Amino acid sequence: MGVKIVKREGKTLKERSYIFALFTGLRVTLRHFLKNLKDTSNIKTISYPEELPKDITPRYRGVHRLTKRDDGSVRCVACFMCATACPADCIFIVAQEREDGVDEKMPKKFSIDLLECIFCGACVEACPCDAIRMDTGIFTFIAQKREDFVIHKDALLKNKAMKGSK
Repeated sequence: MGVKIVKREGKTLKERSYIFALFTGLRVTLRHFLKNLKDTSNIKTISYPEELPKDITPRYRGVHRLTKRDDGSVRCVACFMCATACPADCIFIVAQEREDGVDEKMPKKFSIDLLECIFCGACVEACPCDAIRMDTGIFTFIAQKREDFVIHKDALLKNKAMKGSK
């Protein structure tokens, strides 16, 4: 097994040292910094979370919500399709037998860990009965403890759809 020698491309000292390329990049950065320091109106930043972005479309995925049927019962039938499709493995369901005769089963416990969730929407696409959606418009979720980032069934049922969505 031989050693492969790779020929260096730079011929001159300037090309071989990379110092001049480094200073060229620093010069460009310094020029932008000084320009923005003189005129702050060109800076395209916002004071988040006090100021929310204005370019969020209705299709942007926010915090999850569970939907209800017209009679007020939970639409979820605890089929575990959302939990199976979730690449982050952040959906936890415990099923129980349904007593109202609408379906065979319903979720006794349904929780989503928002710190694990990557908000990909695979759970929404996998749900056969349109029970879970990500159209709440809640994009900022703040809590003090890790346990507060796990949203349970009651909170998911209370989340409302954002105006402009289904």
